Amino acid sequence: VQLQASGGGSVQAGGSLRLSCTASGLTLPDRAIGWFRQAPDKGREPLSCIGASDGKSYYADSVKGRFTVSRDNAKGTVHLQMNSLRPEDTADYFCIQDRARAYCEGYAFIPSMDDWGQGTQVTVSS
Repeated sequence: VQLQASGGGSVQAGGSLRLSCTASGLTLPDRAIGWFRQAPDKGREPLSCIGASDGKSYYADSVKGRFTVSRDNAKGTVHLQMNSLRPEDTADYFCIQDRARAYCEGYAFIPSMDDWGQGTQVTVSS
């Protein structure tokens, strides 16, 4: 299933944004869900992972302490709270499932190419 990210926008450095991830009204898959981003002219960067039901989350060093991922299976939503934003956080942000696991093995995994959905753009100005 393709997940859809929303909630992006333009903020000044030091500001906050809260991204949302849904399955277009469907139930979230019983799989770990990760957040990735892709800055202009760069590859996709894994940021975080949250398990399907254990609540455990993991973060890349680049966002640890600033970003927090949460999951509400009843509401079918995963959120990424982004605080203390920096210009280098400017990118398109995506959420995606890990087809192979319901739990996270660290913050990164390799998603299926078929699962990439629509991202949301975040722009942080200095």
